[in-house]
Amino acid sequence: MTFKLSIVAGAFGVLAFTAPALADAPACEIDRPVVFGDLDWASAQFHNRVAAFIVEHGYGCETDAIPGSTLPIANGLQRGDVDINMEMWIPNVRDWWDQATAAGDVRSVGVNFPDAVQGWFVPRYLIEGADAPAPDLRAVSDLPRYAELFADPEAPGMGRFYNCIAGWGCEDANTRKLHAYGLTETFTNFRPGTGGALAAAAESAVLRGEPIVFYYWGPTWLLGKIGTDLVMLEEPEYDQATWDAMMAAASPEEVEAATAYPVIAVEIAVNTEFADAAPNLVAFLEAYSTTGQMVSEMLAYMQDNDVEADEAALEFLRTREDVWTGWVSEETAELVRQAVADAS
Repeated sequence: MTFKLSIVAGAFGVLAFTAPALADAPACEIDRPVVFGDLDWASAQFHNRVAAFIVEHGYGCETDAIPGSTLPIANGLQRGDVDINMEMWIPNVRDWWDQATAAGDVRSVGVNFPDAVQGWFVPRYLIEGADAPAPDLRAVSDLPRYAELFADPEAPGMGRFYNCIAGWGCEDANTRKLHAYGLTETFTNFRPGTGGALAAAAESAVLRGEPIVFYYWGPTWLLGKIGTDLVMLEEPEYDQATWDAMMAAASPEEVEAATAYPVIAVEIAVNTEFADAAPNLVAFLEAYSTTGQMVSEMLAYMQDNDVEADEAALEFLRTREDVWTGWVSEETAELVRQAVADAS
């Protein structure tokens, strides 16, 4: 067997390693880099790095990544500047999606993870166990009875609800829910100054065994780290008409009814011209499948080890062969295994 020095440039930057020269190394289906839309949040970047590594080493392609926020990346996907969006949150861009798919410019190739969640959480130890102080706390409608448990140190006689950040869409939705659920007389609407402050408040309370009720979402590092220690409070089952009316009300005080957040299936979308030119890559993307908890755990790995998405992707490829080998052929899996070993 002969050896060669391989220098790999792509979504991971530049990696140099000595590897066996493979006579049967795959040839990419397209003669240019495969371009990922590098959305500006950690879970999307993690998925990009996992998929890019497999595309580079398993399918013989070069890759590139264009950074941007939701709509610029979506528009780039429609134009063909971007080939792949690993996290298409279709309900958040419904008008754009309907127009782009009707035009035949983009299409979904499957669900990346089916369980992106949002809701109001409390620590599990508050409601489970012989000494649990709130054993009957199951739903948001139960919160008024436990306001004293969640006492706001700055508002005597009131509980504190940790909302998300002022200016975020979830802050407006949660404020409307507080009014609709009749909680404004027993709970203050506390808004931390940053996303980091909200996560720190939740993590600190759980690590200290203290009471807290707060909004959060997943996949996130916080749910990856302490998600099993949390319980999401029940709300009225999601109903689109109720949600639309809740958000259309002129002010939170005018909201009459609220509903739970929808559970979102986050999909993988591709440019159709790219899909037609690269059926083998599309078959890989069609097989690509994770869960919200799986992603949250990798985000927690990034947080706890202070590493970027590329390192988390390598850790995933090292430790979760039970998952990713199901997306590719055994021949492709062996090429990826070798590259993971060389990059470690």
